Amino acid sequence: MNELRFVRLGFGEDAVEYQEAWDEQRRVHAARFADEIPDTCLLLEHPPVYTAGRRTDPSERPLDGTPVVDVDRGGKITWHGPGQLVGYPIQKLPRPVDVVAHVRRLEEALIRTAADFGLATTRVEGRSGVWVLGDPVEQRPKLGGLALDFDPRLTDEEFDPRLNGPEYAPSNAGQRREDRKLAAIGIRVAKGVTMHGFALNVNPDNTWFDKIVPCGIRDAGVTSLSYELGREITIADVLPVVEKHLKDILENADLAPREIERATA
Repeated sequence: MNELRFVRLGFGEDAVEYQEAWDEQRRVHAARFADEIPDTCLLLEHPPVYTAGRRTDPSERPLDGTPVVDVDRGGKITWHGPGQLVGYPIQKLPRPVDVVAHVRRLEEALIRTAADFGLATTRVEGRSGVWVLGDPVEQRPKLGGLALDFDPRLTDEEFDPRLNGPEYAPSNAGQRREDRKLAAIGIRVAKGVTMHGFALNVNPDNTWFDKIVPCGIRDAGVTSLSYELGREITIADVLPVVEKHLKDILENADLAPREIERATA
């Protein structure tokens, strides 16, 4: 068993600026690499901030010049802010690191967390994170009076949902009964130790996501625990539940290095 400790950095009025948290991640990462501390998960809220992973396209950033922090994690652009629980698990893994297995463990902890509140979530093939599935396409309401077969987000390369009002806004995916992301995951592994992590939407103002193309996905949206459950859920409600599931899964994981296929002569 690998011990996992939690550090609650700050929430609400004590929300932690992104750069400050990033610096703390790097400090903890160095200490974990040197085996000076056990695996550690930082938990916090951020003031509103957009962050862009290494694969972010220019066309996915805010159109109005809103500042974006470019970071060294994987994935694309997202938003962090009030009402969103952010977790940075800094964990030493055997090398070569199985990154996909680490992501799946984080997803599983968040799927179990949502289930404890009565919300069924899942994974979507080819898209990391935790999702609430939408209705079958034929049962969804029409967009702009057109059948979804003609959804311009899928058929028009120049169509930009950020310029077409609430009808196509990521924050309204629930009203459209589309797939919608409850939790985003983006990580980095350096020297066999993980950084960055997950962002779970508890009760944020999801219209912040409407300025960007969240995670580079144009045909789905975002959601929160409070929206899906129709009642107010708070960070304080979620914190001990997330900690319970992260501890159970990360401490008891059967860690193994990634298998490498070797070419035969």
